[in-house]
Amino acid sequence: MKGKAALYLALVLTFGLVALVGCSSGGTEPGPRDQNVAQTVPEVSEDVPEDEPVARVAAQVGPSVVQVNVRAVQSTPFGGVQEGSGVGSGVIYRNDGYIVTNSHVVQSANEVNIAFADGSEERGQVVGTDPSSEIAVVRVKRQDLPAAKFAEAGTDVVPGQLAVAIGSPSGFQSTVTSGVISGLNREIPAEITGGRRDEALVDLIQTDAPISPGNSGGALLNRDGEVVGINVAYLPPESGVESIGFAVPSSTAISVADQLIESGQVSRPFLGISNRDLTPEIADQFSLPVQQGVIVVEVEPGSPADRAGIRREDVITTLDSTEVEGSGDLLGALRDYRPGDTVTLTVLRGGGAGDEERIEVELGERPQ
Repeated sequence: MKGKAALYLALVLTFGLVALVGCSSGGTEPGPRDQNVAQTVPEVSEDVPEDEPVARVAAQVGPSVVQVNVRAVQSTPFGGVQEGSGVGSGVIYRNDGYIVTNSHVVQSANEVNIAFADGSEERGQVVGTDPSSEIAVVRVKRQDLPAAKFAEAGTDVVPGQLAVAIGSPSGFQSTVTSGVISGLNREIPAEITGGRRDEALVDLIQTDAPISPGNSGGALLNRDGEVVGINVAYLPPESGVESIGFAVPSSTAISVADQLIESGQVSRPFLGISNRDLTPEIADQFSLPVQQGVIVVEVEPGSPADRAGIRREDVITTLDSTEVEGSGDLLGALRDYRPGDTVTLTVLRGGGAGDEERIEVELGERPQ
């Protein structure tokens, strides 16, 4: 079943939209962030019944979700030219023209056009893409757009709560589906994405709100009408499972989008270790006092981890206040920091043979 799941997820990410490499930013300088991001969710019309939470969310946020139409021209191995097109979704992030979508929606696109919920269209320009997080930013030359309210870090997202997805599956613009948040901190390993990336997608929100090709880049919302995630992938029924979709948390989308708008690229913190997950089986085999965490397999010489004294076979169990149960937790937690920040790692020395220590590490910048 894992092989089939890998195949179908790769198809969703690659062929559901044109899999298109980042473009440089351009145009006028961005305005002040705090004046252009939505501070509150729009009011709901009195025509929408109070006992219809999904309809109320759709009325509030529907105008903030766009369709992203892309066109690409690529050379063939035989010297010819091949054209392709695709459809994705996006969410208006700032009222001065910035739109968040998925990286795989717009990478290497020769042309991007944004279709708004009111029927109008505008040519879009790719400000920047970050394949590592699957977040990209597109800008249109329009002001006073109906920006959505993105939930900041710390907003409660819990399994079982209402989840509403809005996007353009198969080009059906402004499609609304609903379900619940099914899980948190999910990870899609690199091998499952069909070799299209060299690292896993981590710290994802899982939902059973129906998501299909074309939903990528659209909004996952809570009952208050706040964007809690940017939809990125799903496993279709042919993979042997049903109603499993994934979204990038809004806190990650905010961090990446702000950096792309400011500089056109993302500065990512660097620890400087290779690691593997500590499983209960490994913990029992070596009589370790913990059942979860990450084992340090290698420390890069001269890296922040090396300078701080992290060693091979150390087991990392927390990063500041975040429990590290596996590699996804570690990578997800690091995304909340910038190069130069200092974090505290809780480690069991030498695979648990020694004492537990708290080690401060000043993060570096990941090499491009």
